[in-house]
Amino acid sequence: MAKKPETATRIADNKKAAFNYFFEEKFEAGMVLEGWEVKSLREGKVQLTDGYVVIKGGEMFVIGCQINPLNTASTHVSPDSVRTKKLLLHKEEIKRLTGKVEQKGYTLVPLNLHWKAGKVKCEIALAKGKAEHDKRDTIKDREGKREVERAMKSRSR
Repeated sequence: MAKKPETATRIADNKKAAFNYFFEEKFEAGMVLEGWEVKSLREGKVQLTDGYVVIKGGEMFVIGCQINPLNTASTHVSPDSVRTKKLLLHKEEIKRLTGKVEQKGYTLVPLNLHWKAGKVKCEIALAKGKAEHDKRDTIKDREGKREVERAMKSRSR
């Protein structure tokens, strides 16, 4: 019997990222987590909206990703909800990203957290910030699509 391919199950999304940035490239990185953090992720107690990625000493870290501890956390562990978490990527990818991030206007943004083969993965993107007029265009497009959907729905009745 053939084994079904496991699909990635999303834990959390950074919905503000698509509004604030244009994405150039996307990468999937592993995360170094503690046991209580994994348990909290299973319960969905995570927030990515204020998170960003930095490169220090040839290693990548996600800062501002908030994982809230469960009420049933062990007494011998002192959970820190905004702890800096290390991301795991190949050295060649990190070197290439370092060069791109040093260019003006580029940054690394976490897009989502998901499960893949029992491991927590973080999808990050090399992104360029949007100007104010680009954000207005995004809002205008979204509202236009919404109006078209409403018109189609009312017409089909």
